[in-house]
Amino acid sequence: MSLNTTTDPIINKDHAEKQLRKSSQFLMPVQLNNYKVTDGAYNIYPVCNLGSNKIFNSYKSLAQWIIKHKTVIIDGYEGVFYETIQSELNKQITNEGLTVNWINTATQLKSSEEIDALTQPFLGTADSVWGTKCSLQLKDFYNLQTLTASKPDNTYDINIVIGTAAALTGWDAPVIYIDLPKNELQFRMRAGAVTNLGSNKLSEPFIMYKRFYFVDWVLLNQHKKAILDKITVLADGQWPTDINWMLATDFTDGLNKISHSTIRVRPWFEPGTWGGQWIKQHIPNVNKDVVNYAWSFELIVPENGLVFESDGYLLEASFDFLMFHNQEQVLGRHAEKFGDEFPIRFDFLDTYDGGNLSIQCHPRLKYIRETFGETITQDETYYMLDCEEDAHVYLGFQENIEPETFRKELEKSQDEGTEVNITDYVQSHPAKKHDLFLIPNGTVHSAGAGNLVLEISATPYIFTFKMYDWLRLDLDGNPRPINIDHAFNNLNFERKGNRVQEELISTPKVLETGKDWKLIHLPTHADHFYDVHRIDFDSEIKIETDNCCHVMMLVEGESIRIETADGSSRIFVYAETFVIPAAANSYKLTNLGKNKAKVINAFLK
Repeated sequence: MSLNTTTDPIINKDHAEKQLRKSSQFLMPVQLNNYKVTDGAYNIYPVCNLGSNKIFNSYKSLAQWIIKHKTVIIDGYEGVFYETIQSELNKQITNEGLTVNWINTATQLKSSEEIDALTQPFLGTADSVWGTKCSLQLKDFYNLQTLTASKPDNTYDINIVIGTAAALTGWDAPVIYIDLPKNELQFRMRAGAVTNLGSNKLSEPFIMYKRFYFVDWVLLNQHKKAILDKITVLADGQWPTDINWMLATDFTDGLNKISHSTIRVRPWFEPGTWGGQWIKQHIPNVNKDVVNYAWSFELIVPENGLVFESDGYLLEASFDFLMFHNQEQVLGRHAEKFGDEFPIRFDFLDTYDGGNLSIQCHPRLKYIRETFGETITQDETYYMLDCEEDAHVYLGFQENIEPETFRKELEKSQDEGTEVNITDYVQSHPAKKHDLFLIPNGTVHSAGAGNLVLEISATPYIFTFKMYDWLRLDLDGNPRPINIDHAFNNLNFERKGNRVQEELISTPKVLETGKDWKLIHLPTHADHFYDVHRIDFDSEIKIETDNCCHVMMLVEGESIRIETADGSSRIFVYAETFVIPAAANSYKLTNLGKNKAKVINAFLK
């Protein structure tokens, strides 16, 4: 639920960002004209252009649209500042001499205590990082009988029901849906500007995030999908003092366009205790006034958005919309298996001039299903995009590993703060550019210092069981959670000795060659449901999708042009992630740089 106050939460435009969001990251500009894209450099605001007069700016223009329709539903995500939106729209409408009847869904939420009782079974223990995916419905949070009994009042000129779940009223009226990027929701949460849906108290950020992930987002995404065909207007609620909006018909056209050509989400970046300096040094327009960057959410689509552009105005919508509306075009022959879930993620782990990640593992498939309610597990690979000279990766156990001895050493470190000589138990492997390390579930691993890792993985992304974290604190000075019990319920102690080199370090094999190109297979583990190719080429090459989605990145070279069968053309530069949907059918890669281009392609087996 958004900030619960009877006054406008925006006191001063100059200070709004500091008041309402806690982050070192810049707010996306309302209009691209105010943002300079550096030619040939990584773009942090990639857009899909919709043509002219498709995205509209300001509460004034939205109010004029509402006045024409007289009765509307304003639904949307949690974390949206509904009070501000109501205040701004009310000001514009009453300036026209009209009266407005406002009905707010927040007044029909069940009590905070009732909602806490409903959600508690899905949140695990108080000190746990994880819960279980919620099986409730959004309507369970509301006094549904009272909510659905609310009706427009014809004594008013305008009737508006506003707030999360507003469409549950069942009004016969157009729906305005206000979306909010997941990163901005978390920045508002960290600032104490929003709480979990239906909660009247602020908690530690990790507790609120757990509720978001396992409960709130699950229910809100189900609701969004259920009302998808009823949405008439889509608006972007990430700016505290402004709003951009568009008609759903134009939004749908945009989704259809990218589902047959190319897709690139808006990345976002986070510092961390082990973070490095590569992102700061190589990616322009990120905030340089931070201690480090640990992650780039390149394509972690439960939390990334798609940005559309018209006349310079930007509108970001969650990736969920694309999967709800175009899953068959995106995933092709794998759509039946994965449905709404986009199965592959790309992200950066930056330890360049940074520190080691924790010694960790991820859950086995049966464990993640039974314990956390997920359908697929966190099978990973590390593709080394860049490395310092002495870079290394921790992977697999030493031949002489004794599980009980290892566990006692970890527990002693946890209890007494003693260092662990980790290479007594875990192997360390030198890392060099373009290596691929395989990390199927249950494998002990860590990215060592001195790497820029492109993590190619199955989509789940929060189920990391840390066993040893080098006795360090997080950036706020708090201990990082250690999960020895979970880890030892999942570790595969047979991945040790010579088997590690043979089974967990990919050996490239040339599959095909042409005049000036090679198609190279970087085999993944049998447990991985995705595979990896690399295309090395000097001039150009044409590729068929074979009704399969391709997730790609230029990992060496300057820039490339992608031309798809529908006639679309788009340029991507070094280290930018992009997706070729199955429905593109075929595409041509053209090297625009002076040196050989190398493109990674991850796809479902």
